[in-house]
Amino acid sequence: MSLENESTHLCALRGATTSESNSVESITSAVEELLSELVYRNNLTPDQIISVTFSVTSDLDACFPASIARKKLGWENIALLDCQQMFVKGDLSRCIRLLAYVSLPNEKTPQNPYLRKAQNLRPDR
Repeated sequence: MSLENESTHLCALRGATTSESNSVESITSAVEELLSELVYRNNLTPDQIISVTFSVTSDLDACFPASIARKKLGWENIALLDCQQMFVKGDLSRCIRLLAYVSLPNEKTPQNPYLRKAQNLRPDR
């Protein structure tokens, strides 16, 4: 895939959500919802997604968000990475953030989904 051409540009998308608990089921639900919203709001196909980096707060260690994304149809060639968010006192708990590099049509305005309690991270949206 070409990263850019006359009609597309490389774009960094951000997003975040929260998990109800530190369980595989809850984290899976949150990650699947976040990825679905990212894809839906930006009208993405897997071949437009170059990479996704997930970060989680230290209170989430039941599973890797990238392992959830890796199971999605067409995502086997997308570079996926997990890391732990740095601890900041008073930060939102059980938070999952992502940074995705994608190829978007030039006329498309990027849409960054902030879901559940993570909506509080971006009150400007």
